[in-house]
Amino acid sequence: MSKKDLYRPNVAMIIVSDTYPQKKEIFLAQRNDLRDVWQFPQGGIDEGEEVIEALFRELEEEIGTNRVEVIAEYPEWVSYDFPLKIAQNMKPFIGQKQRYFLVKLHKNAKINIDTKEPEFSDYKFVTADEALTLSASFKKDVYESVINYFKDEGLL
Repeated sequence: MSKKDLYRPNVAMIIVSDTYPQKKEIFLAQRNDLRDVWQFPQGGIDEGEEVIEALFRELEEEIGTNRVEVIAEYPEWVSYDFPLKIAQNMKPFIGQKQRYFLVKLHKNAKINIDTKEPEFSDYKFVTADEALTLSASFKKDVYESVINYFKDEGLL
């Protein structure tokens, strides 16, 4: 297995509220398995699945709706390594490589984190700076890169 194969393909999404672009509020969810860890929704890309298919499937699985409009996509894969505690449960992977999307909730979309297999215990909408403050340390570099890119593009 090559080093690049040790990173699990993953899709992640920065979700803005239906008041975007007037308000640039970002959805952030608290994991139910890691204390005080807040993150953007994300999930693995199944073998043979297109990235955009995974995006909509993961939205439905994690926040109970896929009623979004895709605003933009980060132009490249980004990756991070799992902390040791997480890596033990993710073998053979040592981290994740991700494609990021900026998506806007539709006006009538209803978020429901009490899904079939809940990953989150709470959620809130925050500023981009608050998202960076609350994010897990091992994801902070990726979050900064992606958020700064969307800010530089005038989207956040």
